[in-house]
Amino acid sequence: QVQLVESGGGLVQAGGSLRLSCVVSGGTFSSCGMGWFRQAPGKARELIATITRSGGTTNYKDSVKGRFTISRDNAKNSVYLQMTSLKPDDTALYFCAADPLGGLGFEASDYEFWGQGTQVTVSS
Repeated sequence: QVQLVESGGGLVQAGGSLRLSCVVSGGTFSSCGMGWFRQAPGKARELIATITRSGGTTNYKDSVKGRFTISRDNAKNSVYLQMTSLKPDDTALYFCAADPLGGLGFEASDYEFWGQGTQVTVSS
């Protein structure tokens, strides 16, 4: 069973930075397409960024382009989300997700395995 564990969330002031990490176990990480999603209270879960198996291709939600960077280290079975210039609107529970078929899906339904999430709160 594939398991994902996120870390790195916290409380930060607007304009600050955080780096989220997600460690994957129980599967072949290097075969997985990976994504970061977030969900704010009362809102739908939304895609933030995706990365292919090799890390060669990434995609981002328009509102985070230029501020967030997704990356992965297949040797460490880990995917990361570097977040800079954070805004109060970025406040949400952040999830990493894995597609063991290696796709680059843009919908939550494209991902089979999920972590429990890590909370990011940005104060104004």
